[in-house]
Amino acid sequence: MRVVAAMSGGVDSAVAAARAVEAGHEVTGIHLALSRNPASYRSGARGCCTVEDANDARRAADVIGIPFYVWDLSERFHADVVEDFMDEYAAGRTPNPCLRCNEKIKFEAVLERSLALGFDAVATGHYAQLRRAGDGTVEMHRAEDHGKDQSYVLGVLDQRQLAHSLFPLGDTPKAKVRTEAAERGLLVADKPDSHDICFVADGDNAGWLREKLGERAPNDGGDIVDDATGEVLGRHDGTYGFTVGQRKGLRIGRPAPDGRPRFVLDIEPVSGTVTVGPHERLAVDRLTCTHPRWCGAAPGLLRGTVQLRAHGAELPAVVRVDGDRVEVELLEPAYGIAPGQTAVVYDGTRVVGSATIDRTGTAAGASPQEEQR
Repeated sequence: MRVVAAMSGGVDSAVAAARAVEAGHEVTGIHLALSRNPASYRSGARGCCTVEDANDARRAADVIGIPFYVWDLSERFHADVVEDFMDEYAAGRTPNPCLRCNEKIKFEAVLERSLALGFDAVATGHYAQLRRAGDGTVEMHRAEDHGKDQSYVLGVLDQRQLAHSLFPLGDTPKAKVRTEAAERGLLVADKPDSHDICFVADGDNAGWLREKLGERAPNDGGDIVDDATGEVLGRHDGTYGFTVGQRKGLRIGRPAPDGRPRFVLDIEPVSGTVTVGPHERLAVDRLTCTHPRWCGAAPGLLRGTVQLRAHGAELPAVVRVDGDRVEVELLEPAYGIAPGQTAVVYDGTRVVGSATIDRTGTAAGASPQEEQR
């Protein structure tokens, strides 16, 4: 096959490209230029889309012996990922930009361009496994190294995208990948993994949002309200600085009467109200989700598990699907789950698909979000 290897400049994508060559594919390395102003994104070893990363990717391609190009997708990245991130926070939701990047950029824009250029597949350094089912469909499963598994952020991929994808590292522990990189003479063998959000240069998400969204609504602000009493505990500059489950940075000024910490329970961007209360009020066991994306056929009723954060635990659940509406019954409570997060559905190790959380609640009654509204 003719394969495009997406090379981020890190160790994983470099080894994935080398393995694709060894598997007999005709491989071309590409690096994605995602920033309209590279200096505004993360730099150095902690980046994933920087000038330094492009140079690392190019050197790795030279060692592997494959052609290498840089594809400029900065405008599309800004529209589909950065703007989406800002819009979601402005609406009081908590998005995952890495998941959106996989959906809109790495496995949509890159795949579209690759197929148009006559390539057959895109290979990446993600840790997940692809298997061909008996009916010919491609299934995605968790990586062999569950500690490194990235199937959660790939849960947005549909069957067509999976059929044109390669994940060469899915069966290998991360430590062995680094050893292999060193044996291949790849200088990125010891390069640290990237963390946080690539377009937030200093890692201060709240500060970045305050700067960007403050430009849109310079007078935005509102009250911080106690869930039990309705008392106004303080003021804030904008709801975009908060997420459900947040404990630190509330700037309330005084503790709760019982001395226990308070957590953000609800964010209401129209009124600007942020509601806070005790940890137990964060518990939810019902999720209503929208915008599903299925890796294969949509399930009608499934008893499986869901994962609600990129590094979160699997929770047993009953999932009911009715068109574009997905109802999730959690068989044990989850805490600090916010609208805008993604629920990824599993059947054993197989990724069934994903949906965006729209509302949360409990079997016993309304959620803090519903009570405030």
